[in-house]
Amino acid sequence: MSRTVKLIKATKALSQSVGSLSFDLPTTYVYNPLEYAWGIHRQYLELAKGGKKKVVFLGMNPGPYGMAQTGVPFGEIPAVRDWMGLRGEVKKPNPEHPKRPVDGLECAKSEVSGRRLWGLFSEKFPSAHDFFNDHFVANYCPLVFMEESGKNRTPDKLVVSETKPLEELCDQHLQEIVEIFEPDWLVGVGGFAEKRATIALSGMNVQIGKILHPSPASPAANRGWAAAATKQLIDQGIWK
Repeated sequence: MSRTVKLIKATKALSQSVGSLSFDLPTTYVYNPLEYAWGIHRQYLELAKGGKKKVVFLGMNPGPYGMAQTGVPFGEIPAVRDWMGLRGEVKKPNPEHPKRPVDGLECAKSEVSGRRLWGLFSEKFPSAHDFFNDHFVANYCPLVFMEESGKNRTPDKLVVSETKPLEELCDQHLQEIVEIFEPDWLVGVGGFAEKRATIALSGMNVQIGKILHPSPASPAANRGWAAAATKQLIDQGIWK
């Protein structure tokens, strides 16, 4: 079985398993883009071409205007559509929050974190295929959590009774990703991802790194994120 086929099977299993979990108030809406945006996500997985990777980058969970729209981690639409060349229909989550509609590749809003992350990668690798030869980007958790107001609720804000079963499934999937790609480095995009990777991958043959999260909520990220992240990758010996 090829690495790509293993990755697709593992991802479908993750989608089904996290989809069976339940979450209480203040979480009122849960989106699973691995389900309603599977067509594009599958194309994204196939970009990896089944080879071993030097670096796997790991985010926290989908952003409302990124993966929630496109099915691609940090999925800023121009990066997904134009640089990666991915196309396809994105269905609607059910139920859909009236203030957080899913418009797929037609979404007019920008995912700033994704614009910064994929912007750096596309600048260094003008061809997406060159990037995916040695790199891959995943999210730790595939679900989007929202409150009644439409406010985004990140996985670290869930109560322990909800996080424990979710983390067990997400840890297992992260281990599968590392087993499939055999990367030299797993790089957490932000502190949460680094922490979860350190726990989940303990004892596995992979080095754990970290870069600053590109979120506009981070003052440090707003002072030249691309330069700061590049310096971190070079200082850790991940990039030359």
